[in-house]
Amino acid sequence: MDASLVQLGSALRAWRQRLSPADVGMVNTHSRRTPGLRREEIAALAGLSVDYIVRLEQGRARPSTQVIDALARSLTLSLEERDHFYSLAGHKPPTPDTVSTFIPPGVQRLLARLSDQALAVFTADWTLITWTPLWAALMGDPSGRAANDMNLLRMIFRREDTNASFGNYPAYVLSETRQYRADLVADLRAAVGRYPHDPELAALVSDLQAQSPEFTELWERGTVARHDSTRKVVHNPVGDITVDCDTLTIPGADLRILTYTAAEGSQDAELLDFLRVTRPTSIKDHTR
Repeated sequence: MDASLVQLGSALRAWRQRLSPADVGMVNTHSRRTPGLRREEIAALAGLSVDYIVRLEQGRARPSTQVIDALARSLTLSLEERDHFYSLAGHKPPTPDTVSTFIPPGVQRLLARLSDQALAVFTADWTLITWTPLWAALMGDPSGRAANDMNLLRMIFRREDTNASFGNYPAYVLSETRQYRADLVADLRAAVGRYPHDPELAALVSDLQAQSPEFTELWERGTVARHDSTRKVVHNPVGDITVDCDTLTIPGADLRILTYTAAEGSQDAELLDFLRVTRPTSIKDHTR
């Protein structure tokens, strides 16, 4: 058995056992004989099977970089711990000149404490990596989608209509404007300037240019800007919900935290409250 994978399994168990359900936004409904999260809880958070978690902890599996990133977020690992995880698995840790999927532990804890709000986290290239239950209830649950389907720009510019949906049901669509799409392209160009040597980012731009004349037109304008806050109308099975979408950034972490809120006392807020009481109960993660 590979000694580094045995060490990986031991580290994974230690990281899991130091967490409590509250640390990851879960409600503790069972008495616990041992400290920490259960394997099935980590599996659910990271979008993996329990059997795979068992094999990892027994040193019988070598995780991919996508799995490492998902587990690092679910386990609220520090940057140093995540890089150690990479090394034990035989992978080279990500470098600062590539788009990062790392969410700092403090931000992870903040997301866990705000799990009853509609929040989603995107990378600098607008790939969705984690979301709260209310966001999924509002926008549609993207669990199970392929990695390429989790990129907002791919989703918007590869289709013929003007509605985008991360959910698996046609009823979940997001109304957009041309200015909204132009702002996203300008924000992506800014990301390319920060990560000129990231091959995945370059491939994203190339694919979008090949697939979408509109993207190519907007890209050739050369506009560079950060995506700003907007107001959106979300068409949800419970009704049309108008929300303010604000984009938060974290110093030292090139991420976008999107928040969706409605004015207190409004019909839109009442619809969000209805979705809140019918939602699932844990934050979801998606591997890149």
